[in-house]
Amino acid sequence: MRLTLIQHLEELRKRVMIIAITMIVGALISYQYIDVLIKVITKPASQLDFIYLSPPELFLAYIKISLVVGIVVTLPITLFQIWLFIKPGLTKKERRNLLITLFMAIIFFLLGIVFAYFVIIPITIQFFVRMSTQQIEPLFSFANYITFISSLLLSFGLTFEMPLLILLLTQLNLVTISTLKKSRKFLILAIFIVAAILTPPDIISQGLMAAPMLLLFEFSLVISSMIHRKKQKTKSVEAGRMS
Repeated sequence: MRLTLIQHLEELRKRVMIIAITMIVGALISYQYIDVLIKVITKPASQLDFIYLSPPELFLAYIKISLVVGIVVTLPITLFQIWLFIKPGLTKKERRNLLITLFMAIIFFLLGIVFAYFVIIPITIQFFVRMSTQQIEPLFSFANYITFISSLLLSFGLTFEMPLLILLLTQLNLVTISTLKKSRKFLILAIFIVAAILTPPDIISQGLMAAPMLLLFEFSLVISSMIHRKKQKTKSVEAGRMS
C-alpha cells in the first residue's frame, strides 16, 4: 500500500523520535559507567598523567564521552529504524543488497576503530612522549586527549570503508577498474591529502593513516578486479548459451 506524503512525514517523525530517545537513554546509561569508559579510553596512554585546565572541562569531557558511546551503542537500533523506514520502497533484491552493504560497512568501520585503538594511538602517543626532556615533561589535557583519539578513531573507521566504496562504485559502473589503475598516481596523492585533512596536524598521524589507506586501495583494486572478471566470465557463458 502506497503512503501519502503526510503519512511518510509521520512515519519519518516517528522513526526520528525513537532514534533520538534511544540515543539519550544510551548516553544516560553510558554516563553511569563513566569510570569504566575512562579506563578503556586512557588504556592506550596509560603511561601519561592527565590534567584539566578549567573547572567544567572534565565534566564536559564526560558528557562528550557519554554522548558518543550512547550513539555507538544504540547504532543497531538506529539502523533498524532507518531500515524500517526505507524497507517498504525496496524490492526483495534491493533489501538483500542493502542489508549486506550495511553489515559490511559496520564490520569495516569497527575494524578501522580496532586498528586505530590497538596500533595507531599507542604508536602516536609513544612518539610524542619520547619528545619530552627533563625540562619539559608531558602533561596532557584530558579534553584535548579525547578530541585527539576521537578524530583518529573516526578517521580510521571511515578509512576502512574504502574497499566497500570502491567495490560499490565499480559494481554500479560509475568507475572502471582500468580507470582506477590508470589514475593510481593521482589517487595516491589524493590519499595523502585526505590523510592530512582527517588526522591531527602532525606528520606521524598522517603517515600512519596514509599507509593503511594505500594498502586498502590496492586491496580494493584486487577484489574489484576479481569480481569484474567473474562477472565478465558469467556474461560470456550466458551469451554463448543464447547463441
